[in-house]
Amino acid sequence: MEKHDVKTSSHEGAGRRYHAAKKVTLVSVGVNVALTLLQIVIGIIGKSSALVADGMHSLSDLLCDFLVLFANRHGSKDADREHPYGHARIETATTLVLGAILMGTGAALLWGAAQRLQDPSVIQRVHVMTLWIAVLTLAAKEGLFRYMLHVARKLHSRMLEANAWHARSDAASSLIVVAGIAGNLYGVTSLDLLAAALVAAMIFRMGWKQAYQSLMELIDTSLDEQEVAAIRGTLLATPGVKGLHELRTRRMGDRALVDAHVLVDPKISVSEGHYVAETARARVLKAHAALDVMVHIDPEDDSAVKRSIHLPPREELLRLLSQRLGTSLPPADRIVLHYLGGKVDAEILLADPATWQAERITGLKAEIARIEAENGIFRTIELRRHAP
Repeated sequence: MEKHDVKTSSHEGAGRRYHAAKKVTLVSVGVNVALTLLQIVIGIIGKSSALVADGMHSLSDLLCDFLVLFANRHGSKDADREHPYGHARIETATTLVLGAILMGTGAALLWGAAQRLQDPSVIQRVHVMTLWIAVLTLAAKEGLFRYMLHVARKLHSRMLEANAWHARSDAASSLIVVAGIAGNLYGVTSLDLLAAALVAAMIFRMGWKQAYQSLMELIDTSLDEQEVAAIRGTLLATPGVKGLHELRTRRMGDRALVDAHVLVDPKISVSEGHYVAETARARVLKAHAALDVMVHIDPEDDSAVKRSIHLPPREELLRLLSQRLGTSLPPADRIVLHYLGGKVDAEILLADPATWQAERITGLKAEIARIEAENGIFRTIELRRHAP
């Protein structure tokens, strides 16, 4: 019942996240549709290259908004058989496409502005109406940025936050456009084209940044050092954890996937080791933005000591002991084997000593000493008394 409740709660949370993200993106779509039409139409009529460039910027924003809607819808789906880690990487791939679109738009606009600056005859005085549209655009984009950033941080969505900062870059570019158009109106006519070139460069830079970050995520780049250190601290603070190695992290959308090898006392039971692993996993999930945590339990630091994979399995070792100790050997479930440091430590649990004759135990110990001396597999073989 508890597992069902957790799954239902997670599904409802994803649903609320999707609807909130959809709402903010639709608001962005509406604003960018209006601004795109105003900037391109008035920019062409008013002969302002800077306003047209900013209009193309808004048009790319509009296309990006539709990509965000698509990614948010499909990226919020639950995990399935073909996608056991969920669909969060759809957001990452979409952000990569978004970055590529911005880079292409910026490069095209920068090339156009550079070509026109080389021909003074095409530089014209712009209409004053373009200045008012540029000021209106600046106010609208700054307001949109503040609204989108608030929602993105509330939802912990990297994609929405990226789109919000994209809106802030739009506001910054609109400020440059205002300055360029104002300078053109005051007599320095080339400032309009210079503003267009600067806007194009900003668009390209923002696209490169988003594309690079998304590419790093797609090739499983680790989280930053501070985040990794925080996760390491959480794991090491878990009761029962003696050490930690091979901590690996990668990002999945706006959350993280974590793999770690934790060191525990080598003589504890399998169930206790599992308990330590589950406790460590739960602590990381609670304290950090992790999608999943895989904790591997080690009885020793296998990155620093000789591994035991070359040793014979339990059945062969029991057969060897049976051949040497014969009927003196207790049942198999009374023999505990520890594979440590490339050797085997064996614990033979004897029943109540009252049922054993002294010479029988002495004989066992003598034969065990010979096995340890002759065999390169066993490091120690101990007799322990254990009540039936």
